[in-house]
Amino acid sequence: MAQTAPTPGTSPSPGRRAGPPAGGGGNPWAAGGVMFAGVLLMVDGVMAVIKGIAGIASDDVYARIRNYTFKFDVTAWGWIHLVLGVVLLLIGWGILKGAGWARGLGIGLAALSMIVNFMWLPYEPIWAVISIAIDAFVIWALCTDRSQAVI
Repeated sequence: MAQTAPTPGTSPSPGRRAGPPAGGGGNPWAAGGVMFAGVLLMVDGVMAVIKGIAGIASDDVYARIRNYTFKFDVTAWGWIHLVLGVVLLLIGWGILKGAGWARGLGIGLAALSMIVNFMWLPYEPIWAVISIAIDAFVIWALCTDRSQAVI
């Protein structure tokens, strides 16, 4: 059966809805991306906690860097990653629960995590780049989706 467009000035047929689909409309990549962003924030948080514990427990886990502008003691980097990781875990959980406060904080904390991992590049370049990519996706997904709760 062929479908025709409604005559201008009339409403669409009863079986069809006008406007965006239910569930917030918008970009389907972003809608599914918010759940993925919450999970990725939690994974990024776990990775940061592990990096932090490794840095605190043993100073010889990470490379020794000379003449680096952002050089901190490896133990200090460990504490930075540990605290950031715990906060990222909490924000990721909040995003999955659909908490309104979690989106804005998720964007801000992902940006902070991106900066920290950029400064961490000389110590662990591969994992720092992976974390930066995760944070970039999280920021994009949280900024583009308009739906409320994910789970």
